[in-house]
Amino acid sequence: MGELRLGPLLRHVCWETGDTATVWIETDRPGTAEVRCEDGAGGSAGTFQIAGHHYALVPVTGLTPGTTTAYEVLFEGARVWPLPDSPFPPSTITTPVPATPGRPSPPVRFTFGSCRQAAPPADRRGPHGPDALDALASRLAAQPLEARPDVLLLLGDQVYADQLSRETRAWLAARRDLREAPGAQVADYEEFTRLYYESWLDPEIRWLLSTVPSCLIFDDHDLVDDWNTSASWVAEMRATPWWRERVISGFMSYWVYQHLGNLSPAALAADPLYAAVRATPDGTEELRAFAAAADADPASVRWSYRRDFGRTRLLMVDTRAARVLDEDARAMLDPAEARWVRENALDGHGQYDHLLIGASLPWLLPPLIHDAEAWDAALCRGERGPRWARIGEALRRRSDLEHWAAFPASFTELTDLIEEAATGPRAPATVCMLSGDVHHAYVAEPAISTTAAVYQLTCSPVHNSVHRLVNLGFRFGWSRAGRRLGRLLARHGRTGRPPLTWRRTSGPWFGNQLMTLALSGRSARLRLDQARKPARGAAEDGRLVTVLERDLA
Repeated sequence: MGELRLGPLLRHVCWETGDTATVWIETDRPGTAEVRCEDGAGGSAGTFQIAGHHYALVPVTGLTPGTTTAYEVLFEGARVWPLPDSPFPPSTITTPVPATPGRPSPPVRFTFGSCRQAAPPADRRGPHGPDALDALASRLAAQPLEARPDVLLLLGDQVYADQLSRETRAWLAARRDLREAPGAQVADYEEFTRLYYESWLDPEIRWLLSTVPSCLIFDDHDLVDDWNTSASWVAEMRATPWWRERVISGFMSYWVYQHLGNLSPAALAADPLYAAVRATPDGTEELRAFAAAADADPASVRWSYRRDFGRTRLLMVDTRAARVLDEDARAMLDPAEARWVRENALDGHGQYDHLLIGASLPWLLPPLIHDAEAWDAALCRGERGPRWARIGEALRRRSDLEHWAAFPASFTELTDLIEEAATGPRAPATVCMLSGDVHHAYVAEPAISTTAAVYQLTCSPVHNSVHRLVNLGFRFGWSRAGRRLGRLLARHGRTGRPPLTWRRTSGPWFGNQLMTLALSGRSARLRLDQARKPARGAAEDGRLVTVLERDLA
């Protein structure tokens, strides 16, 4: 009898019609997977094979808008989900009532964050503390009437390919000699799959992802730390004997485990790669060719995507693979990608109440860090000569100076787009940039004259930790003294002033945490929950404590 190796993950729930969804699974052999709902809805799909692994993305049709229905998963006719003796409530699919003329758009709740290590890496002492997603799952499972997120937005670093747990490192050591490059980092597709098993087989996470739809985008650790930092970084990596297999396997695993579920049934039906992979007994070579092309020509692939949730628009933007790294033309997004973001942000302007831009990297950073990144970018392009350019490149890699501020033209372009989208009589109520990466949470507001309220909402990590000195550095970066030091760096780099100023209006907070943005009509309310250790003797691994609630609009 076949078994479910991973999943189910509830991915795309259609807000336009409220009657379809997709469920992703991995099985231990080829076969047919079926989803059956209590209300009679359902669907089935045959598996496809990649590198000896078997997957299915099951389209669920016939759902009733505005309802919640429990579902089960069958494989080759036998029930494989829910698991026997599961302590969790049934997995469910909740559908919205679609907006129609004369009927307001349904409320929608987004819970978001980034940077989740399933377990501490082998070379780091001590645990990371309670996992915020684990704590969320425990709360939702224990309190059925608790308002659930409509969508989980996971903004990068879903897995860590370069910082492995003790268990995974031991698994690798039994597979190959870790004294040979790339050492204790993943090297191929099979090893990437191990990371997803470790992360998504956590019982609380597995149940949570089975019942709350998710939208995902990658960041550097999904492939390797500092991925695509600079042209010289890429050249050095391509000169190593192991990088080509690593990057191809990274793109392959991202396409299978994360990207496919981001797509609507219509987009899947029109995707030639998905059709080719499903049409052959083994789609490995088709997917390898696609991944190799994505590495050779990043502009040939679009990982960014758009979702409309009633009158809320979400753009999930790839800030890693779409970069232009020529020092004289550095850009966070290649020209075609930048046009796509602009067109989708302004398409139907006036027909949405909220615009959300999800990206792993924050637009507005602590001012000192922003100025340091702009200064470093000026050094690297030769503003102070070759010697300073070498110093700038070393600093860029050592200190992760690669956010929007490190791509000054892209920072200005994004600022102009946000200001345009937020201005005018038909502007939305809010324009929010949702980000993670920087291992603390905060709310920042730009000093620009717009019709809509504009915010940078940053939340990280979900489950990780950094040295106390890094936390102190972030706090200093927000301080007046930090601002003054930043201006000194800007003068040395001849960068001029940024095209806008901003201030932190909430935070910073440190620890494992999640933000929830609740949108209803033209109102918006933000909440930040932190994972805390439970009371002594409690059964759960962690609990969520609300540390911020505020209205945004």
